[in-house]
Amino acid sequence: MDFTPTEEQEAARGLAARIFADLATHERLGAAGTGSDPELWKALCAAGLPGSVEETGLLGLVLLLEEQGRVTAQVPFAATCVYGILAVARHGTDEQRARLLPGLREGTTVATGAFPASGAVTSHRGRLSGTADGVPWLRDATHVLVPDADHVLWLVRTEDAARIDPVELTAPWSAGRLVLDEAPGERLGGDGGGRDAAVGGGVAGGAAYAEVLAAARTAFAGLQAGVCAGSLARAVEYTAVREQFGRPLATHQAVQLRAADAHMDTEAIRVTAYEAAWRHDEGLDAHAAALTAAWWASEAGKRVVHAGQHLHGGMGADLDHPVHRHFLWGRQLDAHLGCGTEVLAELGDLLAEGDPS
Repeated sequence: MDFTPTEEQEAARGLAARIFADLATHERLGAAGTGSDPELWKALCAAGLPGSVEETGLLGLVLLLEEQGRVTAQVPFAATCVYGILAVARHGTDEQRARLLPGLREGTTVATGAFPASGAVTSHRGRLSGTADGVPWLRDATHVLVPDADHVLWLVRTEDAARIDPVELTAPWSAGRLVLDEAPGERLGGDGGGRDAAVGGGVAGGAAYAEVLAAARTAFAGLQAGVCAGSLARAVEYTAVREQFGRPLATHQAVQLRAADAHMDTEAIRVTAYEAAWRHDEGLDAHAAALTAAWWASEAGKRVVHAGQHLHGGMGADLDHPVHRHFLWGRQLDAHLGCGTEVLAELGDLLAEGDPS
């Protein structure tokens, strides 16, 4: 395996880093409150970054999400790319790709996903009923990718939902509770299953659902890698200048060890996310790798953001300090990925079924 970014991936990451650094400032994030930043989203789409993932793949998306996570930028980047662009490009019909992808690239269409499937949504003759709780960036979305109880994937326009109830999560993700009552849905891949009838088919436990779920876990693990890297960078900067007992905090061994542990955890999240993304892009089975990345992002991510806040001492308790935002994002990603024990149990079940290689 080779995680070295291609020239295109590196160029996209560099451009994303510049845009996020310029527009996702502490002041703008504070002004946005619990909502998204529409100007930042417009800038990212104008630069062609969401659309670039069609060429750079899931690994390219992970690299971009790392840059978003470093500054905790409040835009529906991960959701639109993984539940919209990548899902439609890989599993949609030719007609769906031609109709939906231009808007997703331009940012006029915003997608999210009600994943993982809870069995609370049922479908009958193209009509969906049920609820999905805590859907990220739902209040920004125009379309929601909804798996039904049989794991068939449906695209539902948010305007067709019975209602969307705002939900405030730990992190400001403009989330909501999706309530469907005979809402019309468009089956992703159509009746013929898109490029591959076996992939887009409507059988229980469909491969399309499993693949989108694995891609989503990988993408959000990449986002967590960026959140942790940003938290650690702030802690390193702070402890290098904050003095205690006449010398910088960074010179104390206890501080160095805590920061070193956080660095190793961050690197573990990053490398497992890279592996899962690489396997996905190479057409290899990535389900176990995605669960591994999700477990590291959940368990290690939680440790890193706690360490980042702890290393700031009393300043870490200030709700207005930038490091607190990393703490909130890290804890939300822990919950969104399923929490470590749930992910580990699912990984154990998968491994018990046989050799994942």
